[in-house]
Order: sequence, then structure tokens, then C-alpha cells
Amino acid sequence: MATYEFIDHKFDVVVVGAGGSGLRAALGCAQAGLKTACITKVFPTRSHTVAAQGGISASLGNMGEDDWRWHMYDTVKGSDWLGDQDAIEYLCRNAPAAVYELEHWGVPFSRTEDGKIYQRAFGGMTKNYGEAPIQRTCAAADRTGHAMLHTMYGQSLAHQTEFFIEYFALDLIMDEGVCRGVTAWKLDDGTLHRFQAQQVILATGGYGRAYFSATSAHTCTGDGGGMALRAGLPLQDMEFVQFHPTGIYGSGCLITEGARGEGGYLTNSEGERFMERYAPTVKDLAPRDMVSRAMTMEIREGRGVGPKKDHIFLHLDHLDPKILAERLPGISESAKIFAGVDVTKEPIPVLPTVHYNMGGVPTNFYSEVVTKAGRDPDKVVPGLMAVGEAACVSVHGANRLGSNSLIDLVVFGRSAALRCADTIKAGATQVELKPHMTDGHLARLDRFRNASGGTSTAELRLEMQMAMQEDAAVYRTSEALASGVQRMNAVSAKRPDLKVTDRSMIWNSDLMETLELDNLIGQAVVTVTGAHNRTESRGAHAHENFPDRDDKKWMKHTLAWFDDPTGKVKIDFRPVHDYTMTNDIAPFPPKARVY
Repeated sequence: MATYEFIDHKFDVVVVGAGGSGLRAALGCAQAGLKTACITKVFPTRSHTVAAQGGISASLGNMGEDDWRWHMYDTVKGSDWLGDQDAIEYLCRNAPAAVYELEHWGVPFSRTEDGKIYQRAFGGMTKNYGEAPIQRTCAAADRTGHAMLHTMYGQSLAHQTEFFIEYFALDLIMDEGVCRGVTAWKLDDGTLHRFQAQQVILATGGYGRAYFSATSAHTCTGDGGGMALRAGLPLQDMEFVQFHPTGIYGSGCLITEGARGEGGYLTNSEGERFMERYAPTVKDLAPRDMVSRAMTMEIREGRGVGPKKDHIFLHLDHLDPKILAERLPGISESAKIFAGVDVTKEPIPVLPTVHYNMGGVPTNFYSEVVTKAGRDPDKVVPGLMAVGEAACVSVHGANRLGSNSLIDLVVFGRSAALRCADTIKAGATQVELKPHMTDGHLARLDRFRNASGGTSTAELRLEMQMAMQEDAAVYRTSEALASGVQRMNAVSAKRPDLKVTDRSMIWNSDLMETLELDNLIGQAVVTVTGAHNRTESRGAHAHENFPDRDDKKWMKHTLAWFDDPTGKVKIDFRPVHDYTMTNDIAPFPPKARVY
């Protein structure tokens, strides 16, 4: 093995990732007087939150009466009852304050005529416990994530957060079950760094690029989940992968649910607004899993559009062009670029596309990472937190409602910062890092850097993506999932045969993509294994051999460990928190999921 040397840094808090949750956590920690570092492999305003379009949910009541309890009910119901109700209560109670905080920092929200934050309708968001759709999603046109990210980056700089930009996080520094920091590779000069901290916060986003067609950026490789698995920690509920109903056909580029919130609707080859058959009350604004399955059924039954009858039309051409220009300028531009469509005159061709990972690193609502140890299903891992799509605090359960992701980012980013402020003393003495804590990190880096097998990273990545796309899709069968497990085990077994042609340490994109692929493979294996193991249908997990939800057997979270050398997966379970933080809620209606 080549000789490598680390450059050492010491902070109170190290945040890995500079998307919405990472910036909110870093900003909050810096505000609390903690010495805070934020490590990111891309420039902060290029983080994937910048692509979030439609909005951020909060019961402000600007467009009519609203209540956080209604929001909570919708979120529990949307999760298909797998969401942890204490965490969901925390989310919905704190949502309005979190949005007003963003407003005060300078997020340029769209406005109503009387100057209030504009709110649009989104799927699954209702008033009075499911009575009718409601406008709850606060929007900055259709560039809400962009507005939030730029604002929070500016605020983070103003509060002296120290950024380490274009540093690729390698692994967690673990010491007898305690997280002591993280190692990273600086891409522009090839140096290696150890960041020691009292608390590490993983905010690395999802792993959508495990699939062939995804709305995710190519940087969405689930680096935090990969690091957690290598540290011997489990990931939770990975079988629940959300397909967004409206990715542009061919490219997968996202068309926000806000398009339907503004009055857009879907049609099949017969020109029928078919969602009226599947969800008579909320129609095109049903939750995403339901709309994706309805579109898939229409295509399966021969009512798809186009020469191959393999997609669906989204109509905005009936809307006032002024409304489109004011509220949906970004998607009007995207439709023109990626589909060659003028949205004022013709429909957009769309198809369900992988969009969001409900699963991730398990946490409590303080954002502390938890693992199952003996009889304790909620044992906190000292020194480690996770937030955003990298985490599974389980406010989304089996299916996330649109616009609940952006509020998840800021509420739990804030929660992590508040917990750090309560539990960390600025400048406190930290244990000395020993070489054995990071020797494995260097060995893994060196192994991939000098990999000289017969399989290129691009070849193996495509094999993984096609296996996941074909065998762990919108609809799943026992046969397909068994095939998926087999194919992903074969992909995992080929990692020793990878070939990296660039041996340098400076701007080595070949090596970086190989390290990212390694992160993706572990998560893809536990995803398809967990899906094969769950013999029911719930939320985004639609199993055709087991079409009904089975609360008696499956009202529990899946935990999955991945043994890196052998590729074996161990599965266990955690109970769903079906209790709330307080008793300040009305009794929920029965567990039906009718829209």
C-alpha cells in the first residue's frame, strides 16, 4: 500500500453535505457558538436541494383555514401508517416556525395579493382530516429549493461556518461504537484529511442513482448511507423507494407536483382524465405512490400515449400563460429543453421516475442516529447524527407526501443544531485519534485507486442500475425481487474485479466515481433484499403477490446491515412509534387510505 498522510482538523461539529438539511444544521450550530465545519463534494449551491421545485409544506393558513394536526394526519396517512407519529408531530408542529425563519433570513417566497406567503395545493394535503384538498405548500415560484439553498448558504457564511468545498468524505472514524469524526479526500490537490469532532452530522442526501432513470443528480450516490453501512450500522426501511409520477419521458427530468397543484392534469391515449377513477376525491392530487401506480396500470392496459404507448400526457395547455410564466417558469423551460414541448400549446410526455428514498440512516426526532442493540431498538450512537434524505427519522414512513421533504430538511436540520447546542460544550477536549481508527479507510482508498481488474466502473454501474430499474420498480413481484437479489449479489461480488485507469490523487473522477459506486452498491443490495423480505403492499412498496397491507405482521421498520467483505445482508426490525409527543391531537380517523 502506498504511504498516505492525513492533515488533521478539530471542530465541535462537522456536517457532511451542504444541501438544505446540512446548511440548516451547520447554520444552527454556528449560531449556537460551536466551531462548525461543513464538508461537501460539490459547491454548496450545486447541492441537489437546488433542484427542488414545488415548495415546502407548513400549516400557515394563508389560503384558508389550516391546522398542524390536519398536516400531521395527512402525513401519517400518506406514510401508510408506517411513519413514527412522535417524529411526525415534531415535524408538523415546528413547520410554520421553520418557514417563517426562512422568510426572515431572506427566502423570496411568492406572495398573495395581501403580501402573505403564497401556498399551493399538493398531493395528499387535505383539510379537516381528509375532507378536501388544501393549499399548504409554500412556494417561491417553481424554484423553491434554489431560493432556500442560496439563502441558507449566505446565512451560514455570515455566521462563520467553515466550508471545505470539493472534499469527498471517505469514512466515519469510529472508536468502540462512538463516532469521532470523518476522513475526506480533497479533490483539487489530492491531500487526505481527518476531521475530528464531538458530533458528526450526515447530510449526504439520497441514493437515487442506484436506478437507471431518476430525477436525482448524478451526485446523489448516498455517500452517508455507504459510510454508515461500513461502520457496522443498519439502514432502515430501504425497500420504500418513491417514484415521482411526472418525470419527463426519456430524460427523467422532474416536473414538479406543483404543476398539478396549479391545475394540471393527466390523460391517457383516450384523452381520459383517468385519476378520477383511481382517486375520486383528490384526483390528480392523490399521493405520489397512488398516481405512479395508476399511470403504470394505464400503460399496462394499453392506454399509454405515444408510438410505443409507453407514457402519459400531463396537460398545462389549458392554463393561463401568465400563470405559467409567474408560477411555473422553471418547468416551462425544462419541458421546452428536454421534451421539445411548449406547455402553453401541448401536453408534456411523462413517466414515473425514481425520485426519493424514504429509507436511510435511522434516527430519533433529535436527529441522533439510533441502532438496535440487544432489546433496545432505539440505542443512540454517540457522536453521530443524520438529517434529510440520508436519514430515516421516519416522518415519511412508506411514502413521502410532496413538499414534506423540504420541511423535513429544515425542521430536522434545526433539531440537530438545537440538540448539539444542548449537549456539546464548545472547545471541549476530545480523545486523541489513533492510526488504527483510520487504517481501514486508507486501505479501501488504496485498493480502489490501484484496482486493475477487468470491469470498468461504468459497466458495473449500468449493470446495477438496470437490475434495480427492472426488478425493484413501481410494481414488484416475488419472482422479480428474487431475481433482483440475485443480480445485485452478483454486482456486489464483482467489486474486486473493478478497473480504475487513473492512479493520480488530483481531480481523479475515475476513482471518485468508483468510490461512489461502492456506496451505491451496498444500499442497492439492502434495498432489494428488504423489498423481497416484505411480503405485503404498503406505500411505495407495491407487491403484486401480496397486494394487501398487513398491519398484523408488517407494522414495523426494517433494519438491514450489509457485511462489506462478504456482501451478506442481515435483517431485523424496529417497532413503529404509534404514540405522539403530546396528547394535543384529535383522535385520528380509522386506518383507511381512501382518497
